[in-house]
Amino acid sequence: MAAPLEVVISSDSVSQLWNCTVFDLHSGSSLLSYRGGNSAARGLAVLRGEFLLSAQLGKNFINVWEIQRKDQLQQKIVCPGVVTCLTTSLDGAFLAAGVAEAIYLWEVCTGKLLAVLSRHYQDVTCLKFTDDSSHFVSAGKDNLALVWSLCSVVQLDISHAPEPRHILSRHSLPITDLHCGHMGAQARVATSSLDRTVKVWELSSGELLLSVLFDVEIMSVTFDPSEYFLFCGGRDGNILQVSLCSQGLTRERSFQSDSEGNQVLKGHRNLVTCLSVSMDGTLLVSGSHDETVRLWDIQSRQSVRCLAHKGPVTNAVIMAVSANMFLPDSRPAIPLPRFSRHLHASEGSDGEAGEVCVRPARQAQDEEESYLQKADRLYSLMRAVSDKSVLGDGENTKVRVSELEEEVQTLKKVNKDLFEFSSQLLTKPTESH
Repeated sequence: MAAPLEVVISSDSVSQLWNCTVFDLHSGSSLLSYRGGNSAARGLAVLRGEFLLSAQLGKNFINVWEIQRKDQLQQKIVCPGVVTCLTTSLDGAFLAAGVAEAIYLWEVCTGKLLAVLSRHYQDVTCLKFTDDSSHFVSAGKDNLALVWSLCSVVQLDISHAPEPRHILSRHSLPITDLHCGHMGAQARVATSSLDRTVKVWELSSGELLLSVLFDVEIMSVTFDPSEYFLFCGGRDGNILQVSLCSQGLTRERSFQSDSEGNQVLKGHRNLVTCLSVSMDGTLLVSGSHDETVRLWDIQSRQSVRCLAHKGPVTNAVIMAVSANMFLPDSRPAIPLPRFSRHLHASEGSDGEAGEVCVRPARQAQDEEESYLQKADRLYSLMRAVSDKSVLGDGENTKVRVSELEEEVQTLKKVNKDLFEFSSQLLTKPTESH
């Protein structure tokens, strides 16, 4: 596979000619356009670098293209309701979609619907996986953000409702966007809300680390890769840059521009719907309802390029994609299966007779040791043996050494007797007849 490169993938809610367009990050030139429908906000995802997925705006299906075949849909994944958001795990193993207040989770290699999570009370607005694919975070109009352990969701028996690892409940109005930083399960998560705050959380503990109050509703949020800055898109079109490294940073604070590294990037004339930062942290991409996507130089805070669209921008994201995107003859290494509509194969015609899906499960009996318990026990035994080897075990060690020395002496004596006996046989004169 060719080396990855960064591109901007964007979409709007009006264009009838194409669903989404791929732009060169540095020159702004249009590279590809994918045809068929329109993408919902937070409804674009690249799967395994080989497929482009798009949640159809206002419809109950997900469009799927092979990434280099822009004019031909590979399939449509039909869902039980309007798809409100979409995400894929970085390892390409799982696909998650928000449908009303529920989250649907598929296993990509089989197309099986693994779980339907119904812990939100209103529509799910955004979904994001951590970069190690161990967790995902959902947020919705019920003001809640939920942290889910993927392992727990997949392993739980379908007769039991999975529970989130953490419930982040400090927002007072619907959550509009969320962003997961790096470091997997140790990542920090940012959430923005109509309550005019952006909150930063520790994913592992669910603890609130920072809450920033603005004088405008915040519609989008992202970190730079080093997490030095927080970028917040306002309803008024401004992008607010918050320094996370300023001196005397308190847990709750109000945003004030031109102080301690806080800045305002001005250029859009309507609410900012999406934000994304390049891998090297030098460029920021923003999409707006003013029908433009802007590229910003972060250091100078200047808009260096403006990409016109046909309607309000629903998605604008910087993605690392394979150069195979631009090779018409390339094909995915593994074809995508048909995705099931039902949680149980018996409920529909998606499952075939005799089909077996192997996936992690809980132990059949509660009293049986789990793998983690076995690992802990073995580790304890190894530590005990290691401690005895390094530190010794008092008299027992001395006795053992003495026994080994006696055994060595015995073996030496046996070896000497065998040598003498062999020598006598060889040197004994033969009898003449």
